[in-house]
Amino acid sequence: MTQAIVVEGLRKKFGPREVLHGLDFAVDSGTVFGVIGPNGAGKTTTMRCLLDIIRPSAGSISVLGQDPRRAGTALRRRIGYLPGELHLENRTTGRRVLEHFAAISGPVDPRYVNSLADRLDLDLDRQTRKLSKGNKQKLGLLQAFMHKPELLVLDEPTSGLDPLVQQVFHALVREAVEGGATVFLSSHVLSEVQQAADAVAILRDGEIVTVSTVDALRTAAVRQLRFISTGTEAHDVGALLARVPGVANVALRELPADGHTAGTVEATATLSGHVQHLVQELARLNLTDLVLEEPDLEEAVLTLYTGSSQGNDNGHNHSQAIRTEGAHRA
Repeated sequence: MTQAIVVEGLRKKFGPREVLHGLDFAVDSGTVFGVIGPNGAGKTTTMRCLLDIIRPSAGSISVLGQDPRRAGTALRRRIGYLPGELHLENRTTGRRVLEHFAAISGPVDPRYVNSLADRLDLDLDRQTRKLSKGNKQKLGLLQAFMHKPELLVLDEPTSGLDPLVQQVFHALVREAVEGGATVFLSSHVLSEVQQAADAVAILRDGEIVTVSTVDALRTAAVRQLRFISTGTEAHDVGALLARVPGVANVALRELPADGHTAGTVEATATLSGHVQHLVQELARLNLTDLVLEEPDLEEAVLTLYTGSSQGNDNGHNHSQAIRTEGAHRA
């Protein structure tokens, strides 16, 4: 598989302060690559370096097989970009704004523009100064998608959008990828990246904590386990759980005989990794209750953040900046 983006040793300084500390990552063509991190982690700076809006202090960047510092406008026409803060001329209409961007990006099919506007429920003839934050975001998305670019670079793309429009956005991303495009998006909302991305880079304080697939994050995430068994001594249940890889934080409690069968044990624990060994061992018990929660990707990401910042109070603050919206996918 070819790679749409390759970044090696990317560093960026603003004066004496370095905000990107040697980033290395690659994005396969035809995939969705998400960068998750709290505000100030370096997501926007990374994107601006990819697009040659700002120049890196060190390192190399390849975008669609070209160095963005030398490729010029020909490369930019192959890219759709939504900035994190979209500034629009107030004394014009959305349609005139799109005509301006079309003159820069190249030929645009007006029928496709109108189709996107209908799907996003956006009135293109309305004055931009009268648009709400959500409608301005819709206009920004439309200008990014309208010329069907090979690469979409989207900074916090669902900011200000209501849930129904967010679903339209995710559909547009899927359609773009099915058409061969690559999508690079950033967010501090975990559920957004979880729903859209094939691969995820977790960025903290200008450094990549890890690059992983969503499935791998889910596999590594911690599940909460609770069960009740009968006819077994507590020490036997403990010995059984000790044989299961990934089980930790075991707590056992023998329930009183009143209302319970003799030898009733309640067990709680955490599980990381696959469940197969756990299921095989639990089959040896007479269970009356069993709860194994779905892995929580938010918890997995927070573990990566706090685990990389032990002894640093800022790590806790950054982890608190990540949030989720809506339900986690099963």
